[in-house]
Amino acid sequence: MTSTPVARPDDVRRHNRSTLLRLLHVGGPHTRAALATELGLNRSTIKTLVDGLAESGVVEERVPRPGRGAGRPSLLVLPQPQAAVVLAVDVQVEHVAIALVGLGGQILGRNSWNLHGRTGEPGEVITHVVESTAVLAGDLGVQPVAAGVSVPGVVRRSDGHVHEAPNLRWTEVALGERLAAILRIPVQVGNDAEFGAVAEHLRGTARGAQDVVYVSADIGVGGGVIAQGSSLRGAAGYVGEIGHMVIRPGGRTCYCGNQGCWETEVGEAALCRALELAPDSPRGRVIVELRRLAGRPDEARARLAEFVEWLTLGLVNVVNLLGPQLVVLGDLFTALPPSLLEQVGAEVRRRSLVSRAVGGVRVEGSKLGADVKLLGAAEAAFEGVLDTV
Repeated sequence: MTSTPVARPDDVRRHNRSTLLRLLHVGGPHTRAALATELGLNRSTIKTLVDGLAESGVVEERVPRPGRGAGRPSLLVLPQPQAAVVLAVDVQVEHVAIALVGLGGQILGRNSWNLHGRTGEPGEVITHVVESTAVLAGDLGVQPVAAGVSVPGVVRRSDGHVHEAPNLRWTEVALGERLAAILRIPVQVGNDAEFGAVAEHLRGTARGAQDVVYVSADIGVGGGVIAQGSSLRGAAGYVGEIGHMVIRPGGRTCYCGNQGCWETEVGEAALCRALELAPDSPRGRVIVELRRLAGRPDEARARLAEFVEWLTLGLVNVVNLLGPQLVVLGDLFTALPPSLLEQVGAEVRRRSLVSRAVGGVRVEGSKLGADVKLLGAAEAAFEGVLDTV
């Protein structure tokens, strides 16, 4: 007969402490009573946990703003941002952004720079990230305890090895190991769309949803998947290259070697073609034109009809394959006229067998803006921090 292991009191306390801290980190301020209800713990246990975290400077209790309710208000338990600070890095094709993010998801400070020529090479990016982080940390008087790095490419999550980031012209870059060796903190590197999905799930449009696909359009198209509340990563972390679904056999040649990949029909270059803009038009020009069309729905439908059809077709495939309850569109897709986004959502619900089976899949735009991948990178860094604060 095999006996069932019994959890030791210290292990239980550590588990309860980290669970409570995660709830505050993602969910924001709670009263002690609300914490007890959500965690299923008695009030004396919550008191012990909160008192211990407060003594350590990890949380504080504060009187809420005056309201209309009568009686003495309950104190709110709030995470202290500077109790644990992580570095978030978002490497994009044309620029890099960094931020120092505190407990609770608050961005304490940030910096960014454009990439030109050699400055986009891995070594140059690493050097600039390290130097900019040192300056920013010094100005804020904090030190990051972990880092998360978002990269538009195929990344092995176990060690942050970038197998390929074609639009950056990177191949076989040991980014995680190199940054960790210099910064001397744990570093998590991941695909930018995966981190976008994490941010949307925890802090954005997909908050509270358990099955989500995040689809972003930049120069290429990427996807991140949340399945049953957790990131779907696949073998070695290589998942989400939905931009390379072949949807138009014999279509335009993609850098991956195939023809008719989805991103050749709905990426930035395709959007420029649809808008009759030069292929090298700056991103701002594309967005300005899309915003102009937002006030002219008939013109928008006419000029973007083929683009919308390819976007819809790809999303129908994604929904049929992954069965999400929500699809969140990010980056350039968020600039599409609202009337076209509504049209895409309606068509996906009509044409997707899975959508019809589950009563309709929502298709919505991201509301986190340019910070979505920074926030996702920060959450990746916090994964290993919250258990040790």
